[in-house]
Amino acid sequence: MPSAKFQIWRGDSHQSGELQEYPVEFQEGMVVLDVVHKIQAEQQPDLACRWNCKAGKCGSCSAEINGKPRLMCMTRMDQIDVSEPVTIEPMRSFPLMKDLVTDVSWNYKIKQKIKPFKPRKPDAPDGSWRMQQEDVERVQEFRKCIECFLCQDVCHVLREHHLHDEFIGPRFFVYTASLEMNPLDTEDRLADLKEEHGIGYCNITKCCTDVCPEHITITDNAIIPLKERVVDRFFDPLTKLFRMFA
Repeated sequence: MPSAKFQIWRGDSHQSGELQEYPVEFQEGMVVLDVVHKIQAEQQPDLACRWNCKAGKCGSCSAEINGKPRLMCMTRMDQIDVSEPVTIEPMRSFPLMKDLVTDVSWNYKIKQKIKPFKPRKPDAPDGSWRMQQEDVERVQEFRKCIECFLCQDVCHVLREHHLHDEFIGPRFFVYTASLEMNPLDTEDRLADLKEEHGIGYCNITKCCTDVCPEHITITDNAIIPLKERVVDRFFDPLTKLFRMFA
């Protein structure tokens, strides 16, 4: 049976905690979350770890494995080099509660600040709406988000600069894009994107796209189109000239 050394973050803050090492044997087919559960069962019963579905659909077991934000339940042991100690740390963009568990409640408060869906009046005789299939398909990608918040964790605006009061992060640009690109929606969120949500801080490095377990093309399909809409509205000189005379 193969073995590995796991270095897992223990403590109730990012500053005062430390990595503690646990040697462990694992079986073929196990994922990182299985190994963490094995350590809980056999060595450290008070190790705190959040998880739920173990199928990559709930987003609960987000952590940083060897420095990269990933889902523990979707990271197979045969994908990891076990010749070196495997480090598991909590997400760094959010306050630490204990060990691998972070407080992600800030994200839910941010979601409440985004203007909700506001449908236009029905345009069909039977009281329903008509829309093109391509418009329907365009927003389906954004609905795959499982709110694991890995994209929020890897974003340098939140992770390194801690601008949580000025920037909503890639997850909520995806959510906003799903509303803005809905052919039935009539709400105007562009001023909020520019002033309150801080879309100008994003420098489109695509780090959020790289870590998304659902393979949502966050940067190209959500953030850049939103940036273009903000630029067209507030910074395009011809548009500003037209609005002055209109």
